[in-house]
Amino acid sequence: MSVPTEGLTLGAVSAIVEKKILTNKIRIYRPGEPVFNPDTGQYEPGPPVTVYEGPGAIFPTSGPSVVLHLAGQAYVDDTPSRYRLLTPLSAPVASREDIVAVVEAEDESAIGRTWRVIDIGETSTLSIVRTTWVDQNTQTRSVK
Repeated sequence: MSVPTEGLTLGAVSAIVEKKILTNKIRIYRPGEPVFNPDTGQYEPGPPVTVYEGPGAIFPTSGPSVVLHLAGQAYVDDTPSRYRLLTPLSAPVASREDIVAVVEAEDESAIGRTWRVIDIGETSTLSIVRTTWVDQNTQTRSVK
């Protein structure tokens, strides 16, 4: 027996996905403006700036990335640990080099892991959630 789909909008599907799949709390942040340290006479990284904190999910891709190497050089974003970050469409678009951290998750081993954004969030005319490609940085449990 088929289920009727009349009246099922992308917004309704997005709400279901957000409730059932985007169940972790993630934080996207980037380095803050450099701050001058008068004791050292050097500029030091400022405190991180949070871009987004809220529902999200991290999923590994189906396997390691496969990128053609030219003249023996790896592509700048070639990585064996490529993941997808899913966030609601209402979340801001992450920028390349932003950091993603898992703040809360059912799987405690995910909490504190971080990823580097390797490309801005994908978009399409048929989006339910935002997909952003990320590369795993660490497997430590500390969250900034």
